[in-house]
Amino acid sequence: METLSVHPKTKKQLDAVVAVLKALEISFETDEKSPYNPEFVAKMERGEADIKAGRTTTIKPADIWNLD
Repeated sequence: METLSVHPKTKKQLDAVVAVLKALEISFETDEKSPYNPEFVAKMERGEADIKAGRTTTIKPADIWNLD
């Protein structure tokens, strides 16, 4: 039989596809491999942790181009 690759764009679409496959008793596999580079994901997670811990710097928009 054929193999199909489905690419839902939202969690709602994914849930609907899974529900239909289950209702029709069609076996399926999921691949939870992230499309993002693991180093990038780790960097983003460190950044989120820094924000939650208050390790941030605030710059006023007016000071961005102030070249005094």
